[in-house]
Amino acid sequence: MAKNDPYAALQYKEFNIFLLVRFAMVFAWSMQFVVIEWEVYSITKNPLSLGIIGLMEVIPAVSLALFAGHIVDQNEKRNLLFKCLLGFSVISIGLFLLTWPQFTASISTNVTLNCIYFLVFLGGVVRAFLGPTIFSLFSLVVPKKVYPNAATWSSSVWQMGAVLGPALGGFAINWLGVHWSMCLIFGFSLFALICLSQIKKKPILNPNIGEPILKSLKEGIQFVRNSKAVLGALSLDMVAVLFGGAVALLPIYAQDVLKVGPEGFGILRAAPAVGALITMFTSAYFPLYKKAGLKLLAAIFGFGVCIIVFGLSTTFWLSVAALFMSGVTDGISMIIRQTILQLRTPDSMRGRVASVNSMFVGSSNELGAFESGLTAKLMGTVTAVVFGGSMTLITVVFTGIISPKFRKLDLRKDLQEHDTQN
Repeated sequence: MAKNDPYAALQYKEFNIFLLVRFAMVFAWSMQFVVIEWEVYSITKNPLSLGIIGLMEVIPAVSLALFAGHIVDQNEKRNLLFKCLLGFSVISIGLFLLTWPQFTASISTNVTLNCIYFLVFLGGVVRAFLGPTIFSLFSLVVPKKVYPNAATWSSSVWQMGAVLGPALGGFAINWLGVHWSMCLIFGFSLFALICLSQIKKKPILNPNIGEPILKSLKEGIQFVRNSKAVLGALSLDMVAVLFGGAVALLPIYAQDVLKVGPEGFGILRAAPAVGALITMFTSAYFPLYKKAGLKLLAAIFGFGVCIIVFGLSTTFWLSVAALFMSGVTDGISMIIRQTILQLRTPDSMRGRVASVNSMFVGSSNELGAFESGLTAKLMGTVTAVVFGGSMTLITVVFTGIISPKFRKLDLRKDLQEHDTQN
């Protein structure tokens, strides 16, 4: 069923609820990030300020990641996710107040900006726990035999939220203004909380409850280090995202290079996610687990080419097309990586492995934003984007040459083993 039925995972009620929660969370988070980017750049007109947004989120996300993985493996997942969503809701209220003219009239622009950075920092704390919790809860709402299909749907819903969130963010800035856009974001976080209440509490599958934290963290790191497929996929994707973080500079392209305003900004911001979403829905019918290593290398190489084309483009629709294709290739990469993690991670270590994943890939989005903002400040915006895409190409070629075993990675055997177990 996992191999042949593209809707296999959707037969499970709690998985469908899980998808609603994930969509609402990603939608709200991505929309909030877009609105924050627009507001901060409008205040400062400084490319480095966009990099600081990423840095403020990545510092707690990275520093707390391993600790968060240990906590997730030691506790019940549904309640932990509820706490993460509650924390995000509180942050949304804070940003709603900081974009309310009546509230900020009595404080300086610098104080407002620093408060926004502080709330972004708190968002990084929440995100350190959010990723491992969602990854662990995923495995408890579907059986192992449909993991590959469920991973495709979960990633597709993630991308759907990433498509609609930034797009609506751009339009909402134009229609409602930044302040009321934040209120809309808060509404989606409440919707996620309501949906989550429909999922039952889950058993804790870790047999080592109460295990010393240092021993627990060491086991998680050793597992990733010893699993060459997992380590290779995470490392390759991390470098690609780190140097291909052109999306962080989209406010500059929208306002100063392409001059398309907030609506054009929303289209540019959504274009990669639209491409990724189409890829993910297609992959439900054409699985990517065959020759996974070679496909992952090709996808990330294509991603680098798209970033270079975008960086050099001065035509709006060519820029949109380049970002769209970057999303197509990134979607392939995401599905293969998630399938590797789900198939090769033991149930008792999912939180810790997901934390390492967030350090490698999730946090590299914010580090990529900082890298892009810094290089744009030093080199100029266009040069920074082309440099990032070129580094991605070099990384893929280097990895393909030195790691023939990774080129030959195939996940069919892993899937057959899970089918036999179930």
